[in-house]
Amino acid sequence: MPPTISIITVVLNSKEHLKKTIESVKNQTFNDYEFIVIDGGSIDGTLDIIKENSGVISKWLSEKDEGIYDAMNKGIKLATGKYLWFLNAGDMIFSETTLEELFSIPTDFDVLYGDTELINEEGKSFGLRKLKRPPENLTWKSMINGMVVSHQSLIVKKEVAPLYDIKYKYVADIDWLIKVLKNSKIIVNSHQILSRFLLGGFSRRNTLSSLIERFKILCKYFNVLTVLLNHIKLFILFIIHIIKNRKIL
Repeated sequence: MPPTISIITVVLNSKEHLKKTIESVKNQTFNDYEFIVIDGGSIDGTLDIIKENSGVISKWLSEKDEGIYDAMNKGIKLATGKYLWFLNAGDMIFSETTLEELFSIPTDFDVLYGDTELINEEGKSFGLRKLKRPPENLTWKSMINGMVVSHQSLIVKKEVAPLYDIKYKYVADIDWLIKVLKNSKIIVNSHQILSRFLLGGFSRRNTLSSLIERFKILCKYFNVLTVLLNHIKLFILFIIHIIKNRKIL
């Protein structure tokens, strides 16, 4: 019988980060899952960590890819679970009971989402996201404000999930989530913290390129003027936030 959920982690030369993600999956009190690790051909010992944890990792693949979203597509193709959950290396499930709490009551949804705690390399918490909090009622139109829900705090039914469009190198997750939400009828706010997100991810390291790509993606789905005005509004809110809090988180 297929598992309830496929947890997919992509990694490249990040064995210490991968250890943390593996540990958070292994410690779950809920065990009706498969754990898939897609490695981009690491040479730092990541493959050894994968092999050492064969008891918790259900499937793995190690080969060169065309980027993070190509690797995620490989994970989708290998997944047999009813639901998909993407956790990049270094990201962690919020608590040992998170999955048990989410699936303890029989339910059916297309998308389930929640909040995200921000952490650094040492595991220090910076609290929840401040600038972008999950809306009470998430729809594809919510995405005019960007990635209002962290990718790591989304659980998506596989049958509504397309492959990522790998022509986008930095924020294909926004395009993907808009498509997912358009395909979905039942979208549930868990009102829980689902994940711990490691700061300094791929898109954050490529901020300018990510912003340009995000603008292009949003212009596919929304009026260009609306997107432009909204970006100006978000930039002003960002500056106010920095001035008020003296930090960018």
